[in-house]
Amino acid sequence: MSEPELKPSRDMAVLLEVMKRLREGCPWDKVQTFDTIAPYTIEEAYEVASAIADRDFEALPGELGDLLFQVVFHARMAEEEGRFDFGAVVEAVTAKMIRRHPHVFGDEQAKADAASQKDFWEKLKAGERSAAGQTSLLDDVASALPALTRAEKLQRRASSIGFDWNDPAHVLDKIAEEAREVLDAQSQDEREDEIGDLLFVVANLARHLKVDPEAALRRTNAKFTRRFQFIEGVLGERMGQASLEEMEALWQKAKAAEKA
Repeated sequence: MSEPELKPSRDMAVLLEVMKRLREGCPWDKVQTFDTIAPYTIEEAYEVASAIADRDFEALPGELGDLLFQVVFHARMAEEEGRFDFGAVVEAVTAKMIRRHPHVFGDEQAKADAASQKDFWEKLKAGERSAAGQTSLLDDVASALPALTRAEKLQRRASSIGFDWNDPAHVLDKIAEEAREVLDAQSQDEREDEIGDLLFVVANLARHLKVDPEAALRRTNAKFTRRFQFIEGVLGERMGQASLEEMEALWQKAKAAEKA
């Protein structure tokens, strides 16, 4: 007997059924694993962030749906292996949010000021790390985060126990020191190591100045793209034959137009 027809729906149960049938009937979906799907999960999260950055709220429901589908995909694979199901995912995050926000969910004594809430949050996170068998303050900073974001999070954790500069000027001095060490590096391995040190300290400066380093770099990437495409638009078929001086002049023209 054929299975009932599925139609687009707001019902979560329909999406779970779609995933089930894909795993049973689609050759590509059948052979996927946690490892092969994880990169798509990261990609979909970036596409959500991109839609938000572009203020493309028409596209955002679809991008959020794609990200939700990744959660459903992982949960379905886990259910097939007898590990957990989608309901366990929902229950886990619900329990975590209630546990972490007693000031919202019924504990009147927990309704204190923002500083007290921060102290409570740090103690709670420490307890969760201990319960998970994590012994280091840095253990639960996800290794798969973008490198700049992870650098900022590692530094923020270290700063919480006083391992930090207390003046951004000291960070600037360290940036100059690391830049000199890049120039002094003798091998490719040393250059990679020193450039990593330089980027790490730049991320630290961004944190001190309350700037998200990942967002700052994305902003610069977008700025570079706009200006380079302006040069392409002016030069057309001459792109690749123009001198660096001519391209630099066009770059400055695009820059001036943005500031006008």
